Amino acid sequence: EVITFSEADYEGVRLPHDDPVVVTLLVELFTMKRILIDSGSSVDILYKHAFDQLRIPADQLKHVKTPLVCFAGETIHPLGSINLSVVAGTAPCQTQVEMT
Repeated sequence: EVITFSEADYEGVRLPHDDPVVVTLLVELFTMKRILIDSGSSVDILYKHAFDQLRIPADQLKHVKTPLVCFAGETIHPLGSINLSVVAGTAPCQTQVEMT
């Protein structure tokens, strides 16, 4: 499928730009805007503030032993991991996947 962008997608963008790809997705029936797609990262991160807005009980998080190391070398211990339903696109051109 061809991916195209309309003038509305440029709202708030100063041209020319070299910004990373930022999308809007439906996560657990909640519209999340400004999701950064970083093809160089090997992890999917959901910040606690966004997780709290999903209103999913924290006891559904699975324990994670592996820490994350930031670009600056700082080590962060995740609160846990969770599988979430993610929908990209609009009908009839959409896909739904489970992401951890």
